[in-house]
Amino acid sequence: MPKIAFFEIEDWEKPYLKQKLKGHNLYFSEEHLNEKNAVKVKDFDIVSVFIYSSINKNVLSKLKKLKLIATRSTGFDHIDLKECKKRGIIVCNVPHYGENTVAEHTFALILNLTRKIHKAWEKTKELDFSQQGLRGIDLSGRTLGVVGVGSIGRHVIRIARGFEMNVIAFDVFENKKLEKELGFKYVNFDYLLKNSDIITLHCPYSKKTHHLLNKKNIKKIKKGALLINTARGALIETDALLKALQKGGLGGAGLDVLEEECYVREDKEVMSRHFPKECDLRIILENHALAKMGNVIITPHNAFNSVEALQRILDMTIENIKFFLKKKIVNEVN
Repeated sequence: MPKIAFFEIEDWEKPYLKQKLKGHNLYFSEEHLNEKNAVKVKDFDIVSVFIYSSINKNVLSKLKKLKLIATRSTGFDHIDLKECKKRGIIVCNVPHYGENTVAEHTFALILNLTRKIHKAWEKTKELDFSQQGLRGIDLSGRTLGVVGVGSIGRHVIRIARGFEMNVIAFDVFENKKLEKELGFKYVNFDYLLKNSDIITLHCPYSKKTHHLLNKKNIKKIKKGALLINTARGALIETDALLKALQKGGLGGAGLDVLEEECYVREDKEVMSRHFPKECDLRIILENHALAKMGNVIITPHNAFNSVEALQRILDMTIENIKFFLKKKIVNEVN
């Protein structure tokens, strides 16, 4: 019977893994896999880790019988793929798990802002049932500008079309077949800024996308438009955003991410006990000017965090392991 070790595991994950991998020889550890504790699983066939386990040559040298690494993440730069290939070790990842989850959170923020749900909740908490200051706007007929038509952006467009919104989108790679299928229109970035009632960001963070929205181009955004960011904080220059909101250029913002967050490789990373203490969003928000604005909603990097999305991470990891045991490899990255 193959031996399977899970590192960086949380208590709630153990019973599910035991149930789904019943009959297998399982080992669980809350620690990240390293040279020191690798000796505990030196004769194991499979290890599953998250991103804090740096699986390098030194760690691999301790795992003489290792045949599969199943990382519970989309990224895999914490694993030495070249060394794994050299040793005949297969590496599998979790390529997709939260596309619809993040898209749904995006619309939770949009609906909160457009129907002033957060303000209504605050008033009724104080037993104030007046409707003063709570008048919202319809989404039907409004124009949504989607920046980044990847797996999440596509789900956002599908939902928007269900609300009978007009959708325009910007992406460096235009998929004309998808454009026709979903009923949206590709436009250039400037056009999107000038013509969208609501702008939502769904592109990855890189040097090229750093401060994609900045003090120069944020002024081009249609007056009164709403800005949503469930991607990465540094896509927006914070000072530019603050000034645009204060001066009334922007009508409001829904933010699940902030520029002051530490570099986040995986959304699920923010839940890990290994996530650096200095990255604590509570500390960031205590003195954050945006958090005190009435037309801004901030959620704590929570767009990915649904029961189903976290379950999908485990399910896909289990699937990767089971297929491997049947000598059928899925989601291989090396």
